[in-house]
Amino acid sequence: MDTVLILTILIVVAALAFDFINGFHDTANAIATSVSTKALKPRHAIILAAGMNFVGAMTFTGVAKTITKDIVDPFTLQNGTTVILAALLAAIAWNLITWYYGIPSSSSHALIGAIAGAAIAAAGFNALNYTGFIKIIEALLLSPILAFVVGFIVYSIFKVVFKNRNLAKTNRNFRFIQIATAALQSFTHGTNDAQKAMGIITMALIVNNYQTSDDIQTWVQFSCALAMGLGTSIGGWKIIKTVGGKIMKIRPVNGVAADLTGAAVIFGATAIHLPVSTTHVISSSILGVGSAHRLRGVKWGTAQRMLITWVITLPISASLAAIIYYLLNLFF
Repeated sequence: MDTVLILTILIVVAALAFDFINGFHDTANAIATSVSTKALKPRHAIILAAGMNFVGAMTFTGVAKTITKDIVDPFTLQNGTTVILAALLAAIAWNLITWYYGIPSSSSHALIGAIAGAAIAAAGFNALNYTGFIKIIEALLLSPILAFVVGFIVYSIFKVVFKNRNLAKTNRNFRFIQIATAALQSFTHGTNDAQKAMGIITMALIVNNYQTSDDIQTWVQFSCALAMGLGTSIGGWKIIKTVGGKIMKIRPVNGVAADLTGAAVIFGATAIHLPVSTTHVISSSILGVGSAHRLRGVKWGTAQRMLITWVITLPISASLAAIIYYLLNLFF
């Protein structure tokens, strides 16, 4: 078995591992509100999220193509195989570190930062496709701001519409609605997050001359969808605890508003083929809803800790990837 094939297999395995970890790291966010309000039992929420993630991942490929060609050009990337493997190992390492400490950091930031860092280590700053890279960074930065604003607006509308309703009855009804919104948010999560690993595998296939276009092969789409679904089935209870309870005390009506907001922003990004951080979007949706509900009820200390992690993820993952790239070069 030649070295190129071995490295390609390693990349596929690492990409599926990243998707699996992404499943229990990021998907927890999609169901955190429904679990914290007891709209769904944890086991039922996990099954629902795993299934809807799989369906979402099998539905679209636009974001995968963006990852394949908009950060770096896979057709001209110097030492492309080593770059991709280093990026995946760095992103996986950062995801596991933040998962261990229960910090809802962004798998998207980690992966995109890692690709950029490894590519720069291999070929300098000219390796980046700046038009596509800047567009992706803009989407990553603007999407949580948009989620915060939309969450604030949606919940403000809810307050006006339901201000004269019986609180206990309203909450009971919203628990049923939350089952649907949790499913919707899990679906949209699959349409965006699972595609990132698809894009990485496709990049590796192009770099190693196993395909000549940026089309996402069916086996790639299916295996990534399955890996994310399996990862979701493991669950990420540390992340659920942070997102579902440490930002604010969530009631069913808050949860529905946050779920609808998160799903709308994520799906909007998927529709225009842009990767976003589902962690950022969902957490920002909750912050927006919480601010509209009662500003003092938001635990801003937790939000600040999350924000710091979000800010440092790109440079740390890029640095990790560069270091791993240099280490891999000693062996390959």
